[in-house]
Amino acid sequence: MFQRLAALLLASASFMMTAHAQQQPQTDLPRTQLSVGLYKIDTQIAQTPQQREIGLMFRKEMPQAEGMIFVFEQPATQCFWMRNTILPLTAAFVADDGRIVNLVDMQPMTENSHCSLEPVRYVLEMNQGWFAKKNIKKGAKLGGELFAATKR
Repeated sequence: MFQRLAALLLASASFMMTAHAQQQPQTDLPRTQLSVGLYKIDTQIAQTPQQREIGLMFRKEMPQAEGMIFVFEQPATQCFWMRNTILPLTAAFVADDGRIVNLVDMQPMTENSHCSLEPVRYVLEMNQGWFAKKNIKKGAKLGGELFAATKR
């Protein structure tokens, strides 16, 4: 009886630790530098399914020249939502050549779906308003090693 109780308590504690860990922002992802026009962006790379699922959830702040780029294995219609995401963000849906296909402002803590207008491999999330303040629009091109690697 004691062994069952101990096993149950251990399993319960493990579940609670996992649930708590999942509510922490991920800030230790690999980084790359992107550019658009004269602007540089320090970008975290979310490339595994788990990294993409967590994304910018639970982040309370993000520097203006920082973002997160989601990298998928192949181009597809990508759709994003903002569950557990506190920051208002703009998603740039980006083609393999770095061209911004479309930009979408997303509201925090919602499950509204925001999708690319054509198949893309990349989605760059920035603080909402960053693209507008820099006058960066649909059709602008992002530069960086990620896009050079795709051309090979």
